[in-house]
Amino acid sequence: MKNELQVFNSYSGKKEVFKPIHEGQVGMYVCGPTVYSDVHLGNCRTFVSFDVVYRYLQYLGYKVRYVRNITDVGHLEGDEDTGREDKIAKKARLEQLEPMEIVQRYMNGFHEMMKVFNVAAPAIEPRATGHIPEQIEMVQTILDNGLAYVKNGSVYFDTFKFAKEKNVYGTLSGRKIEDLIAESRANLKNQDEKNHPSDFAIWIKAAPEHLMRWNSPWSVGFPGWHLECSVMSTKYLGEKFDIHGGGSDLKFPHHENEIAQNYGVCGAAPCNYWLHGNMLLFNGKKMSKSDGNSIMPGELFTGQSSHLTKAYSPMVVRFFMLQSHYSSTLDLTDEALQAAEKGYRRLMEALKVLQEMTHTGGGSAGALDKEINGLIDLASEDMSDDFNTPKALASLFELVTKINSLKGGQLSFSDLTPDTLERLKKTFNDFIFDIFGLLAENFDSSGNGVVDGLMQLILDMRQTARTNKDWGTSDKIRDALKELEIVVKDGKDGATWSKG
Repeated sequence: MKNELQVFNSYSGKKEVFKPIHEGQVGMYVCGPTVYSDVHLGNCRTFVSFDVVYRYLQYLGYKVRYVRNITDVGHLEGDEDTGREDKIAKKARLEQLEPMEIVQRYMNGFHEMMKVFNVAAPAIEPRATGHIPEQIEMVQTILDNGLAYVKNGSVYFDTFKFAKEKNVYGTLSGRKIEDLIAESRANLKNQDEKNHPSDFAIWIKAAPEHLMRWNSPWSVGFPGWHLECSVMSTKYLGEKFDIHGGGSDLKFPHHENEIAQNYGVCGAAPCNYWLHGNMLLFNGKKMSKSDGNSIMPGELFTGQSSHLTKAYSPMVVRFFMLQSHYSSTLDLTDEALQAAEKGYRRLMEALKVLQEMTHTGGGSAGALDKEINGLIDLASEDMSDDFNTPKALASLFELVTKINSLKGGQLSFSDLTPDTLERLKKTFNDFIFDIFGLLAENFDSSGNGVVDGLMQLILDMRQTARTNKDWGTSDKIRDALKELEIVVKDGKDGATWSKG
């Protein structure tokens, strides 16, 4: 690698050269899902983003211990820590099931969706309910260090005291303790238990009707959501590790409070680099079920949504996500997915062409050879610049043009050395499969690339028949597709199809 790996550290607010604590090894913790509902696309984008980070670190030769947790207790409605119901317990109550039935169902669904998107499994996937003793121990340590207090069986972190002593609270999120003082107390039950509005619960006394509860020195209750990640990250990665990741929506209060807790136990922040993925928009706006501006992953794959003209394969959606930097917002639209599908096809077709290329030998290291090597180097430099997948993809597509020109004869193998051709083949294979995590499945609308290709041929034949006013052939195609429950939509850019 010509350039050192650089990452944008959310804590310092600047790009920094990545230097692991232990040479050749990386400890990375990413906040996983709260398993009370089907995983949504915004979560999928976050986990795809950190999957690429994980893959690239491994590609660079690091041995990575990747920890991604499962939250199965303590995440309350409204993300408040008092007077609210646990999201999983609420779902269990509404469906008259045990909380762990809810957890198992949606955890299974999450794992299945990660497989669909070809997201590599983490090295360790701890669950909050499996670490209750460690959480009770951390609460006690924070109390012993004078940064927490007990009120009516609940334990609260003394944020105001911590902020005065350490002057680091709010560094990650940009929130100031003075701003928190002015926050409204409206609709927050038991708020008067706290010494300060910004204090947060690290152990919560369970109401009589609460389904998930454990014995502790302070009450029968359950741990606070923020505490879980402090416990699980430090248990498996140590008091100080390299990377902590998650969505930008977790900066405050979740990650800010994690930092406070770690100071309360270890006297220092938990990691050296904070990485945050940005949100996924839908048609230019934040996704909202109530406004009808939302879509689930399954709807993308079937095309059964009023927002779509057709279905898209998981690899097309993953490719689409790679077209934006992980820290930038990404706008999901039908038009953008159509463009991504074309780009994905073009990339995979170039890969196939490249794999079939042979070099008879005798090429010279001329301008073409130098240009191809330069683009290969640039793609690697782009990835080492804070995992910049869109720029790396742009370099690969410049190489796609070279590959197609070599195939078409516009460029000559005599201007390319055999070693460079082999390097080009390896680079393409490494980036597409090992770094970007794409699969050579070549399927999209129906889940099968052959079927999609045949459908395009049929639509072309239908259009030709209509142009020639061959209504008999046109009607025959229409009726046959209708029997197969295939819906054809005619647009200004041609016809598209989806399974009805």
